[in-house]
Parts: sequence; C-alpha cells; structure tokens
Amino acid sequence: MYADIIVDISHEQLDKTFQYAVPDRLLQEVDIGVMVYIPFGRGNKLITGYIIEFSDAPKIAVEKIKEIDSVVSGKIQAVGKMIQLAAWLKKHYGSTMNQALKTVIPVKETVRHKEKKYLQLLAAGQELEEALAYLKKRNATAQVRLLEALQEETVLDCEMIRNKLNITMQTVHALTDKKLAKLIIEQEYRNPIAQDKREAKQIVLNQRQQQIVDSFTKDYLAGIRRTYLLHGVTGSGKTICYMEMIEQVVAQGRQVIFLIPEIALTYQTVSRFYHRFGNRVSILHSRMSKGERYDQFLRAMRGEIDIMIGPRSALFTPFSNIGLIVIDEEHENAYKSEQSPRYHAKEVAQYLAKDNQASVILGSATPSVEDYYRARNGEYDLYELPDRAMGNALPTVYTEDLREELKQGNRSILSRKLQELMTDRLAKKEQIMLFLNKRGYAGFISCRSCGAVMKCPHCDISLTAHRNGKLICHYCGYERPQMKLCPKCGSRYISGFRAGTQQVEEIVHKMYPQARILRMDMDTTSGKDGHEKILSAFANHEADILIGTQMIVKGHDFPSVTLVGILAADMSLYAGDYTAPERTFQLLTQAAGRAGRAQRPGEVVIQTYTPEHYSIQTAARQNYQEFYEEEIAYRALMDYPPYKAMLKIQFSSKKPDKLEEMAERFVQEEQQFQNEQIQLFAPINAGVYKINDIYTKIVYAKSESAEKLEILKSRIEEWMQQHRYYANIMLQFDIDE
Repeated sequence: MYADIIVDISHEQLDKTFQYAVPDRLLQEVDIGVMVYIPFGRGNKLITGYIIEFSDAPKIAVEKIKEIDSVVSGKIQAVGKMIQLAAWLKKHYGSTMNQALKTVIPVKETVRHKEKKYLQLLAAGQELEEALAYLKKRNATAQVRLLEALQEETVLDCEMIRNKLNITMQTVHALTDKKLAKLIIEQEYRNPIAQDKREAKQIVLNQRQQQIVDSFTKDYLAGIRRTYLLHGVTGSGKTICYMEMIEQVVAQGRQVIFLIPEIALTYQTVSRFYHRFGNRVSILHSRMSKGERYDQFLRAMRGEIDIMIGPRSALFTPFSNIGLIVIDEEHENAYKSEQSPRYHAKEVAQYLAKDNQASVILGSATPSVEDYYRARNGEYDLYELPDRAMGNALPTVYTEDLREELKQGNRSILSRKLQELMTDRLAKKEQIMLFLNKRGYAGFISCRSCGAVMKCPHCDISLTAHRNGKLICHYCGYERPQMKLCPKCGSRYISGFRAGTQQVEEIVHKMYPQARILRMDMDTTSGKDGHEKILSAFANHEADILIGTQMIVKGHDFPSVTLVGILAADMSLYAGDYTAPERTFQLLTQAAGRAGRAQRPGEVVIQTYTPEHYSIQTAARQNYQEFYEEEIAYRALMDYPPYKAMLKIQFSSKKPDKLEEMAERFVQEEQQFQNEQIQLFAPINAGVYKINDIYTKIVYAKSESAEKLEILKSRIEEWMQQHRYYANIMLQFDIDE
C-alpha cells in the first residue's frame, strides 16, 4: 500500500504531495488524516506530514519510494480531522481530493497589521440633548441616528456603524468635526469586530422559550446528541433561544459554530453575541481579507475562540472540541455550494456533529420541507414558537389578480390596490419597498410578427435589453447593439417584454414624480460598497421607495417601511424544478416580513397571475402548516424528496458531438448502473444547454436509498475513468436537486 502525504498544509502546496510506502507494521495504525514521521530530502531528515490518500499503484519507480517511519502518537489533531472531512466531501459529493482540501483549508497568508477605527461619544447631558435637537431641526437624519446609537453604547466600531446602521464615514466625520464624538484609531490586528465584553441587557425568556431551552439543556447534560428543528415565526425570539443554548454548551468547555446565510445582513445578531460572550467570539466572512480569515483559523486552532459566526465556510473552523452547530435561516439557498464539491452546509454539519459528539440546531420561520418532514417523523426533535415575542401583529396581505386588472382596463404593472396604498404612504411620509424577481431594462427582445427571440450565440438564452441601447447576456457578458428590424423575417414589430427593475423604476417615477426612488439590483450594486450606499441612503430616509430584486427582501430591518409590493409573485413558480412552490412560499413570506416591523402596522400587496396556487394563498395567510400539508402531498405523489432521494449527474464539455456520443454510450450501458432500487432517467439537455461555449447534459436518478445513489455515483466515476476517450468531459453531482 502507498500513501500520498502532504507536508505543508496550505493552499499553495496542496498539489505537492509525496508518495511513501506503508510498511506492514503500520498497516493497522495509518488512516487518512493521521500525522506521520517521514524521511525527507537527501539527508532523510525526519519531518511530519499528513496522509491524504491511499493507492495500490506506485507513481514513480518502486525502488525510489521511501517508507513511512512511524505514526505520531496521540489522537488525530484538528488539521487531521479537516483532512478526514475533505475525504468525506470527496466521497459523498463527488470531487477530487484537491478540490475538497481547498474547500476546508484556508488560504495561508501573512496578516498585516491594520487600522481599526472606533467612534467614542464625547457629548453628554445638556450638550448632547441640545445637539440632538439642533440636528433634528436641520433634518440631519443620519447624524441623529448615530448619536442615538452612541447614547446606547458610547464606543462603536466603525465597521459596525457602516454595516449595522448603514451610516457612512462622512456622517462619522460630521460628528467628529462638531466635537460631539472622537475617532479612535488602533494600529494593531484585532478580532474582526472586537469589542470589550459588556453585560447584555437581562432578557427574561417567555414560557415557551424557557421550555425549549430547558428541554435542550436536559438532553445535553444527559449526553444526548440530536438534531433539533426550531420553527418560529419572524420575531418569535429564536436568537434568544440560540444564545441560551450556546451558553450551556460553552459552559461545558466545548465550542460552537453559528451559521448565518449572509454576514453583511446580520451585524445586529453578531453584536448581541459579542455583548454576551465577549472576545471569545469571532467571525468569518467573504469581506475579510485572506490574511484576516487565516488569522481566525489560527486563533481557533490555538483555542482562543469558543464561538465562530459566519456563512457556510465557517463550518470548516478547525475546532478541536465542537459541541454544537446552529444553522439560522436553514432554508436559505446560500447554504448550498455552487462549486465542486457541491456540499450542503446542513449535511456537513450533521457529519461533523456525529464525528464530534455534538448537537445540531436548525432554525427558520419557513423550514425546508425535507427538514420539517424529518421533524414530524421523529428523526429530529421539533420545537415550535408560533407567536411573536413582542406581541406585534404580522402585516395585512392583499392578493391582487392581474388577469382581473387587465379586464378592468388597468394595463399598468401596478395594481389599483397597490397604487392606492402607495399614494397613502407617500402622503404619510412612510417608506415603500417594491420587489421584483428580475433584473434588466427589458426581459427579452422578441418579434411579434414571427415569434423569434434574440438569443446569445454562446449561451442559448435570451439577451436582455439595457437602457444604454445594448442587448446583453447575463451569463457570459456577450453584448450587441439594439436592433430595429427582426433578423429572421425583417419585421419592425420587435420589442421587449418589459419586466425589469429599471422599467419599474421609470413607471413609478412617471406615476409619482414627487417620490424619491432608489433601485437595488445586480447592476446598481456592482461597484465597490454598492449595497452599503443604497441601504444607507434608504435607512436615512433619503428615498421614499426602494425598488429591487431578491437582495432587498433578505434580512433588512427598516422600521419606517409600512408597505411592500410584490410585483411578480409567481415568476419564481416557473423556475423549472420541483422546489419552485417552496421557494415561492419562502420568498413571499420573507418579503411580507419587511413590512410593519416597528410600531406602525404593515400592509403587503401580492400581484399574481395565479392567485389560486397554494404557495401564494398560504404565503398570503402566512400559514406554514397549511403550505406544508399541500406541498408534502405533491412530493409524495411525484416521488420527490423527502420520499425518494435524488441525484443530479451533470456532464459538460466544449465539444457537443463528443457529449452526445457519450450520452448515447451511457444509455447503452446504463444497465450496469441500474438495479431494481434505482430509477435512472435518460440524459437530457440542461435548462440552459450552452453557457460560455460549454454544453451540458443532465441525468437524474431516484432511489428510496441515499446510500444506493452514493454507490451509483462511485460507479459512474469509475466508468468515466475506464472510458478515457471522454477525459475532457467534466462530471458534477448534486444531491436532492
């Protein structure tokens, strides 16, 4: 037996493995992730390395291969566990070991000392009151909000000010110029959002919250490790429950990973953790530099951190004694990786929990159907919080049928009800959010005479018209000038399906010329700090209406928003996959939750061409149980997850003829992959067959046994290895998609 050993466990060195022979005396001791002593270099100096793979075949002449000297005594270290995790990712999701290692190992980079800025309040008493009165009179909303925040906490991290309060550094400098506050700059590397530990306000749990915390604590102290699903409506106090549970786990000397779908939207939550747990908390997210991320990796290995907060990559924190993993908003798509290995955070969390004798908590107001099914069937423990903790009501929701609007002569993209409520809110100086699940000036350009649609020559999808007079492909960036005549039949009846955010902005501006409007989509946020500037302006009441795509309905909390209009509610119903109704329900419920989050009641208008669809009706009633019963019946009827496991096998190539040939060969030989427990479907073209000159075919497989599909995946990988003629065809797997 031969072992591939890595000496320097860093991104730059992952390709540099060395093959050593495993002596018979060590066969029972070696395993993937085990640290070993190896003779290295000309002098055969003994150094340490990690075993990452085994093989039966030598890569070089056998006489040149050295033997492993010995196994480093003691239990497997944190790095060894990460290598074992990479091996599991490779096996479970289908990737190379190198891809799996790059997923779990951070980029190694020297951390430079950076400036850390804090704002400290100077004004107090009467001076502070006079300053607030003066700024309110001058309508300096942002400065007022910042001063009020400093009243609550006299020292604020400037990063917190930007991300939590959506306040710019220009406003910070305005206060320092007035001598109301001073800027403190520290020239040292710190925890990404370091604060002194302060006692959090004493929070008294309500009866239901206390019951949940007590139940979890009783299990944990008794050594019971389970997965728990915490289903609670928005504002029901799930975060408070998480923190109490985490307190119990940390008290046992164990570590916690707390996952959130998007760190930029959750600084309020992060701040609460710092106040409760102090500098034993750290964060990982994409806005940090490579060096900062690597620094947190080292701090975790050294045992300087108890709690790591971050998106899915925080799962790979090298804790040596994980006791709990919490996944907040567990239904979010952000927990699924789009790069190989295409892992899902929930599955990885459960693997880690099993390996570390830890528990897992999944939390959401709209849990995924599969997880709620598992909870209802006893696989998970189910905790429910059916009421808001503060007792405030959910918004009133109106469903408007656009077919009826058209019959009544209303050709606008805004229903009469939405127009009426927008007029009312603008008069009351309250804010409005309009949500559209699309971007661009016009959806697609087509000829009304012959029906031809203008498509990208590289990606087989429709081009999108932009206001600059160009047609642009949103997949590969191909662009061409707008055309006046149909290239197929010469007709001049060529125009766009106008359903983009820019078009909505223009229509709203014509209807409400006095309104101040902001638009937030992929185009307006492409520049540096694009999100921050728009959110900051809206939070500071520099606009009355915010128009945008999905990014405006995820996690934002604007107290003055009392009206949300959903302009294309059912557009996501036709996404072409079995989860479309679930995604639609979650999206509409989430969008509705943006209205009436403070004292003033909220209203929501859902505009749709299919008001009879159960996902839209149940979202309007904000009734998860009712939605679940409808959806689970549909899944059972169609043999979709959770009733059967699904595997999506994706073959891609730049050569369509070779891809077609391989697909035919696959069909001819599919009997060797198939048995009575696996249902294998014929290869089909992907929804978008060609992207950036790469063609893709998809094969779906279903089985009642997820393990059978894992065996199938391994067989297909072996089949591709045997048919080296297809070596340039890329292979990817997706589970339950």
